[in-house]
Amino acid sequence: MLKRYSVKNYNFLLLLLVIAQTVYGIVAIGSAREAYQTKQIEGLIIGLVGLVILSLIDYSLILNFYWVLYGGNILLLTAVIFLGSEGKGAQRWLEIGSFRFQPSELAKILLILFFAQFIMKHREKLNTFKVLLQLFGMMLIPLVLVFKQPDLSTTIMILIIFCALLFIGGLSIKLITAVLVVFVPVAAILLMIVIQPDQKLIKDYQQTRILAWLQPDKYSNTEGYQQQNSMTAIGSGRLTGKGYKNNEVASVKNGNFISEPQTDFIFAMIGEDLGFAGCVAVIFLQGCIVFQILGICRRAKDLAGRLICAGVAANIGFQSFMNIAVTTGLMPNTGIPLPFISYGSTSMVSLCLGVGLVLNVGLQPLDPRDMRNGEW
Repeated sequence: MLKRYSVKNYNFLLLLLVIAQTVYGIVAIGSAREAYQTKQIEGLIIGLVGLVILSLIDYSLILNFYWVLYGGNILLLTAVIFLGSEGKGAQRWLEIGSFRFQPSELAKILLILFFAQFIMKHREKLNTFKVLLQLFGMMLIPLVLVFKQPDLSTTIMILIIFCALLFIGGLSIKLITAVLVVFVPVAAILLMIVIQPDQKLIKDYQQTRILAWLQPDKYSNTEGYQQQNSMTAIGSGRLTGKGYKNNEVASVKNGNFISEPQTDFIFAMIGEDLGFAGCVAVIFLQGCIVFQILGICRRAKDLAGRLICAGVAANIGFQSFMNIAVTTGLMPNTGIPLPFISYGSTSMVSLCLGVGLVLNVGLQPLDPRDMRNGEW
């Protein structure tokens, strides 16, 4: 279970970057809603414990139980449908006593592990119809369960992670091109359908969010209210911001113009408090984390290790992009948290577990001689 590892292969820089970004988030939460700081610190402690433990357990051993992980994941997501607690019109949480968590966040890590092993086992036949059908069938089940919560943003993220795993796993460029040729016009058609008055594909509030993005002036006092105020907050911070925990009356945060700013719109609060410099610091640290993970990905001893790293990097990178795009008005409001920054214990712990797996991959690098022999 625990192997002998060389300390020189432990990526302490990645660990420090994750801690730095998380502490940055805790500080930002303290300004947005100080009452949530303690809970986030608790989430960080639990997450770091899990990170260290997972970083020392051979990921190959964990992957031996990939069907158990998949089955457990489906069981948790199904339990949310029947036993989950509801909040803000969505049923996404499970409660065990005083313990409350969101299985869809953990699902991303469990699916990365499952598909990393499945793709590695079938890498020689990955581009065959049979294997691709199996892959998409097994992905469809958790996608539908998450979508029904409803949680469109996490559904999109799981699909993005899945696409990244297929690409790194060796999916044919011809197939990727064919899918894109079909996907782009289909996506345009779906967008036209979901903005129609009597559409049934998505929930009404999800449709309104898209309409608010397409017609911001029309919905500026209703569904587009938060996104408009988010952009105002970021712009008002200018270069260095209004100051941490500022008491300015003309403040989006102090005027409570964004509900629950400690979650999905935490980037806007950073922009108002710390300005452009504070926003750049978040993006820079997030980018460093992703590039460190990709560096480990390149040196992984096998395809499964590379897929784990690629999946975790895609999760952090694309989710960060989507959150920041929403707060700056480049995308419709999806309700997706900013990794390591937004308040949420389940998200924090799941991200730390993912980084722990990546660190273990880094502890077992491919022998340079194998790289010269073309094994990579």
